Amino acid sequence: MTDVESEPTGAEELFGDRIEVARAFTAALAQHGEERGLIGPLELPRLWSRHVLNSVIAAPLFSGSVADIGSGAGLPGLVLAIARPDVTWTLVEPMERRVVWLNEQVDALGLENVTVLRARAEDVRPHSSFDVVTARAVSALRTLIPITAPLVRDGGELILLKGARASDEIDAAQKQIKKFRLSDVRVEILGEDVLSEATRVVRAKVR
Repeated sequence: MTDVESEPTGAEELFGDRIEVARAFTAALAQHGEERGLIGPLELPRLWSRHVLNSVIAAPLFSGSVADIGSGAGLPGLVLAIARPDVTWTLVEPMERRVVWLNEQVDALGLENVTVLRARAEDVRPHSSFDVVTARAVSALRTLIPITAPLVRDGGELILLKGARASDEIDAAQKQIKKFRLSDVRVEILGEDVLSEATRVVRAKVR
């Protein structure tokens, strides 16, 4: 098996008293992720830094009820749910094998604040029912906004984890931003002083 990245300095500080749960999840993903088609072999040497810490750095931004669209291996949904047991999480994932994995991890980690929903985002009902909707590495904003914004309550927020081209994606999604009545659309860069690669989030209010 490809060498798995050692836990980076700073992980314990980011997870606090939830670090042991985070370690258990990361170990399970390292052991089973490739064979179950959840992550590629190239991700193992950067599993902590590129995926787990990249997700948890956004944890302070969330509150209330949150839907994670396209949860996949649990990035960011399971990582965020581990870090924020005070927030209610719904992990939305259409692929059965990934749903099985997510449910296994919820049970193994004792995450009582998580519900796993097998569905496409477009089929989630009722609409306008979450305080926040998030997603990571799902699709470009112009595609992502039409399937995430309808799930956010009036006055709620989109918090979408994006890559280095986040600002360009905002420029390319102006039509969708207007159609779905998003305001205060901006990029925030998180963890520049903590992570080897900072996390970019696109935040927007939904009205």
